[in-house]
Amino acid sequence: MPTPAEEVLALTRRLLDAVAAADWKTYQELVADDITCFEPEAKGQLVEGLPFHKFYFDLAAGKAKEPSHVTTTLASPVVKMVGDDVAVVCYVRLVQKLDASGSPVVSSGEETRVWVRTKSGWKHVHFHRSVPG
Repeated sequence: MPTPAEEVLALTRRLLDAVAAADWKTYQELVADDITCFEPEAKGQLVEGLPFHKFYFDLAAGKAKEPSHVTTTLASPVVKMVGDDVAVVCYVRLVQKLDASGSPVVSSGEETRVWVRTKSGWKHVHFHRSVPG
């Protein structure tokens, strides 16, 4: 049986796979309706709720689906349990994919994600994502 920290790390990986696949159904299942975040796309603003994120999923869904060669790696993940029902996950996210000419490229970003255990399971409630500058 996995520990709570192992559970949350597996859910984080599942969440990022959903993002890479533009899988809104899975993303919405894992994320709280009132999620908050700071991320580069928000231009320094705290964003609350799912509509901001759904915009990007809808954009991806509208694009022609070609075979995707995307690999996401969580480098040096650390899970800190804050009591029994709150977890903070920190890592560097590496994304490998092919550019328009078919050459491999790698992007990276520092991420911190907060998960809360509810009656129905773990929910992702907040994240902070930064791109190295």
